Amino acid sequence: MLFILSSHPKRTCSVVMFLSDMSGREPLYKKAFVFFSSPVPKEFVNHIKCDTSVLPRIGALREMNLEYFPIDSQAFFTDQERALEDLFGDIENSRKFDNCLNTMATRIATVFASLKEFPFVRYRASKALDDPTEASLRELVPTKLAAAIWNCISKYKTTIPNYPQSETCELLILDRSIDQIAPVIHEWTYDAMCRDLLEMDGNKYTYEVSSKTGGAPDKREALLEDTDPVWLELRHSHIADASERLHEKMTNFVSKNKAAQIQQSARDGGEISTRDLQKMVQALPQYTEQVEKITLHVEIAGKVNKLIRELGLRDLGQLEQDLVFGDAGAKDVINYLRTNQNASPENKLRLLMIYASVYPEKFEDDKALKIMQLAKLSTEDMKVVKNMRLLAGSDSKKTSSAHSFSLKFNAQKTKQATRKDRTGEEETWQLFRFYPMIEELIENLCKGDLSKSEYSCMNEPPPVTEKPAPKGSQSATSQTGQSTGGPKSMRSRRTANWARSSISDDGYGSDSILRAATLDFKKMGQRVFVFIIGGATRSELRVCHKLTAKLRREVVLGCSSLDDPPQYITKLKLLTERGISVEAPRF
Repeated sequence: MLFILSSHPKRTCSVVMFLSDMSGREPLYKKAFVFFSSPVPKEFVNHIKCDTSVLPRIGALREMNLEYFPIDSQAFFTDQERALEDLFGDIENSRKFDNCLNTMATRIATVFASLKEFPFVRYRASKALDDPTEASLRELVPTKLAAAIWNCISKYKTTIPNYPQSETCELLILDRSIDQIAPVIHEWTYDAMCRDLLEMDGNKYTYEVSSKTGGAPDKREALLEDTDPVWLELRHSHIADASERLHEKMTNFVSKNKAAQIQQSARDGGEISTRDLQKMVQALPQYTEQVEKITLHVEIAGKVNKLIRELGLRDLGQLEQDLVFGDAGAKDVINYLRTNQNASPENKLRLLMIYASVYPEKFEDDKALKIMQLAKLSTEDMKVVKNMRLLAGSDSKKTSSAHSFSLKFNAQKTKQATRKDRTGEEETWQLFRFYPMIEELIENLCKGDLSKSEYSCMNEPPPVTEKPAPKGSQSATSQTGQSTGGPKSMRSRRTANWARSSISDDGYGSDSILRAATLDFKKMGQRVFVFIIGGATRSELRVCHKLTAKLRREVVLGCSSLDDPPQYITKLKLLTERGISVEAPRF
């Protein structure tokens, strides 16, 4: 019998039940193969050793170090949906805080144990170590997690066979307040749009197909994950680019596949010979599987594009990105709210969350109430904006409260920005300007430019020396091309090469090429791990894949959960008034 047990100290009952099954003259099973999901405390092992009747019946006793959950080949999560609330909400509940933090540390540490990696542990340092307020305690969460992880992996050097004795990779620990725009801005990739707009259950997409008997449509389920080569190729592409490439795939597939050609000929009224039917039958199994896969994605992309049009997301998305890059201000937000009264409450709330991040002074005193009335949002909705700002703590922009609020704005007022257009980036599609803050942080980490005062290290790494680029390759710093502000059309820029792969003759994506490229990057440098406390986003996952290709180092994203915008908004609502607002200014 195979037993997989958790070695969490609070779960000794699993060991007790195992001993109950295997002890005595008549055990429940003849042999037991026991695997612990993380390092085994000595008291667990001693407890098993004490029962001499069980020892001869144990066929294996191993530590698997698997207390984490993979998202894809370059991402994992610790399955802690309430981490934002437990660590940044009611901090007075120290037991809940400690349990959440220690569980998170153990699960992250098992990633390094299973991969046999020993990291430099860097973390976002608190700016007010001597400040006893709850705002500063929230800032200490990355520091505390770094210490707990370091404590776990330090023990691995003596407890895990063949574990590295010196550092082999880098880990950067951040919290959600590092970037509060990324969780709510509309991300325009195929992956993010599917999660944002479609009703999906995790990776599962449910759709209907016509019944062969002529009755009610049959319901089917598809998993949008790494095993689907079309999904693997298109997931990080702009939705417009993905739609175009799916059309190309379908056209290419019909032109290359004999069964598809014959079926198309029959639809056009042509005669089908016996020989043609034989060829069609021979090609049919492969044809059926491939055409269903491509047709499914054509349907999904079509549904997403329809929702984009119905919800008016292109205009909203343009305003969101213009706000972030300083090309729009308060006047533009007010005009949007006035002219789009029918916009969904969620989309208006997400816009105001971005607005509050860029222009925090517009939400001081009674100003939040006035803009809430204009947007026709509830008090509960505006609590989300308040909690978002307070969660940022000392990183929030501090401005004078003397600014007056009015629904009439001076167009000449200075505009603010939280992002700058990246130089040296290849041109891409409209609404693809936005990038999450971790992109800059990871690049600075790899160049050795990450501030040591803002991002401390438990075990200080040596100075970074730039490796010469391979012959014939072009480094990121030598690439040319400047971003010239907000693009004006959906096809005003072409797709970046990192997001595009070749289309094979059978209509599938070049899955093998993508995997081979990833393997090459793994061999070219140390891994970089980034862990975000409080949840990560689809845009941050996209960036890790992008930077793996750009930096030629595998970038792995870790998080307590992977959240889509509605999930993040719900979590902000759950932050208790008592826990989040102590020692904080009020609207």
